Amino acid sequence: MVINHLQTIDKPFLQNILTFNRGIERETLRLTSNGLLATSNHPKAFGSKLTHPKITTDFSEAQLELITPVHSSSKSAIKDLDQIHRYLYHEIDQELLWAASMPCVLPDDDKIPLAYYGKSNLGNLKTTYRSGLGYRYGRAMQTICAVHYNFSFPESFWKWLKHFEKSNEPDNDFITRRYFDLMRNFRQCSWLLTYLFGASPAVCNSFVGDRDHGLTKFDPDTIYLPHATSLRSGNLGYQSDAQAEHMEVCYNSLDTYINSLASAIRDEYPPYKEIGVQVGNQYRQINTSILQSEAEFYSSIRAKRVPEPGENFLTCLHRNGVQYVEIRLLDVNPYLPLGIDETEINFLDTFLLYCILKNSPEHNQVTCQEVGQNAMTTVNQGRSSELILTDNGCRRSIKEWGHEILSDMAPHAGILDQTFNTDRYHTSLNIQQQRIKNPNSTPSGQIISDMEEQEKSFLNFAMDQTLKHRKNFKSRPLRSNELTEFADIARQSREDQKNIEAADDKDFNQYLIDTLALYQKL
Repeated sequence: MVINHLQTIDKPFLQNILTFNRGIERETLRLTSNGLLATSNHPKAFGSKLTHPKITTDFSEAQLELITPVHSSSKSAIKDLDQIHRYLYHEIDQELLWAASMPCVLPDDDKIPLAYYGKSNLGNLKTTYRSGLGYRYGRAMQTICAVHYNFSFPESFWKWLKHFEKSNEPDNDFITRRYFDLMRNFRQCSWLLTYLFGASPAVCNSFVGDRDHGLTKFDPDTIYLPHATSLRSGNLGYQSDAQAEHMEVCYNSLDTYINSLASAIRDEYPPYKEIGVQVGNQYRQINTSILQSEAEFYSSIRAKRVPEPGENFLTCLHRNGVQYVEIRLLDVNPYLPLGIDETEINFLDTFLLYCILKNSPEHNQVTCQEVGQNAMTTVNQGRSSELILTDNGCRRSIKEWGHEILSDMAPHAGILDQTFNTDRYHTSLNIQQQRIKNPNSTPSGQIISDMEEQEKSFLNFAMDQTLKHRKNFKSRPLRSNELTEFADIARQSREDQKNIEAADDKDFNQYLIDTLALYQKL
């Protein structure tokens, strides 16, 4: 086994190959002091949403997305994210940052403001894309927030692994193939992360409106499922009937992955054709296909590469291979000021090391169906002691399978602890073992317990956590030099946006035609 070989390597070399790269993206909603979605514009102090490297928006003007640079330690990534939060609270006066994944009380769907990125073609494309999401899925769904975890192994790790496996492939081909091995293993075990870190078992009535939801009444203002873990990842959340019924993204290779996505961007979907692209002078969506772009693909994990400015993402990925993976199934934990903490990151790092070193057979249609069914079952019933999942055709209890995976991860945690003279990886693993033993100790279990004991609606519970976090951040103001640094970044981002706008040499219609034409070449 590869893990056994790692145990024979001296510590300096291990430190070199096991110093992982990670970055965090955290989404949150800006609220008024009385808990309503803010309708104010993106604060000027935050700079340009289009070009700011750390502070942007997701779907709505009121939906902030906070981005850390790449870090080689979990501690520094958390420190960076904490600094961004403290800056936000220095600038937003009486507004609040929502502490949960499922949203606060929302206005009518058409009153949820789309993010505006300026008058450049790129900015118009971003806003048009969000308009399309609103028409396709409703704006309320797009206000759901998450934490995304971007992860990569260092070059030294790949050099070592390629040598160990005696591969003669070109470096990029080897790295890409092995990242897809990781992603298949991740998807097959992703139900475990949903169980361990799911933190959206309940939702405000206002979110569902008149839709059929199949949930249970908790109180007059809240609906839930008694054993749910992450409604954000279920039918109420980031799900797409069009994607589920008409596209199947294959993770067996880079070519199959890209072909699946490119076809979905090219293939017209009749219900979206009825919406139209341009009605009068208004652009409603980018195209009438199943996907407007690869960004619309809803998945627990995605293959990623940073393209050059103006470069098509899929073209870049096809030419250069996978650079890192993006983990997308993490709920915002309302008990944590940042929505995530170092303990969770340490577990994720251990889990991803386990996924890359574990044997990874290619998936067939049956396997893909199992992955989807296990994920949805865990979303809705994950904390049920009677829950049964399917593992390669075999029925398995969630506790038995969960304990087995965590036990298999123990040597990986041991290697990381030994390498970095710590016990934090085993500590994180032990916490998750306790969550398998006791479903009420999971974030979703704690939320329901607290709501019951305190007789609070989801809205009141999340608002209490929001106010606690605000107090935490406000009590630790940034130093003057840190504030100056943020002001300088904001100023530069506004200049960068002006430069992008000044460089446009075609109208938006032609820009859109040219952008979509790139997918025809894949």
